[in-house]
Amino acid sequence: MNNPKQLTFPWSKPNQSSFDHFYFDQKNLEVKKNLLEGDDDLFLYGIKQSGKSFLLQAVCNLFASKNKSSLYVPISEVKKYGTNFIDSLDNLDVVCIDDIDLIQSDRKWEVALFNLINDCLISECRLIFSSVLNPSSIEFKLKDLVSRIKKIDHVELLPISEDNLLDAVNFICNLRSINLGDREINYLITYSKRNIADLIDIINKLDNLSMQLKRKITVPLIKEII
Repeated sequence: MNNPKQLTFPWSKPNQSSFDHFYFDQKNLEVKKNLLEGDDDLFLYGIKQSGKSFLLQAVCNLFASKNKSSLYVPISEVKKYGTNFIDSLDNLDVVCIDDIDLIQSDRKWEVALFNLINDCLISECRLIFSSVLNPSSIEFKLKDLVSRIKKIDHVELLPISEDNLLDAVNFICNLRSINLGDREINYLITYSKRNIADLIDIINKLDNLSMQLKRKITVPLIKEII
């Protein structure tokens, strides 16, 4: 691997994930600081659809913008390719491994990950892991891996508080130049699932439907979606 910046893999997909496009609740500012300013390995955990994958990809994009090498590794997609590709990833500047809990009880993957951590300690490649589970709850069979994971700083990505959902939706709409009034936003928050992932999905559908029908986004239009 003489030029890791040119690495491509079957799961690699272009994305526009950026820290500027993520709404950080006050209670998640520590997460932002750790990802942006930290140099040490990090374990990010939190409930599903809280934005962990987005942030890991944002880290990789940030490194790429600085002409540094990076790789986003979504375990749910890469397990079928085996562990051989992990060899020499320590030559990169950062490797972000998403859903690490999916390898628990898979000895081949656990050994490969343990070896990667050791190699990265020497090469100073930064590792960032994510999981829906607190690292202490993941049942790795390889005791050496458990020991390594315990030594990595971990931080929880918390869901956006309900008090900040209005601000979060406004933030998203402004980013995408979507005209959504307070009345429509309040209706959306009141009558749909109160989590940011579902709200973003509905906003995207509303934006597309609004353009197709050439109609302003109003409460009646929202009712057609939710």
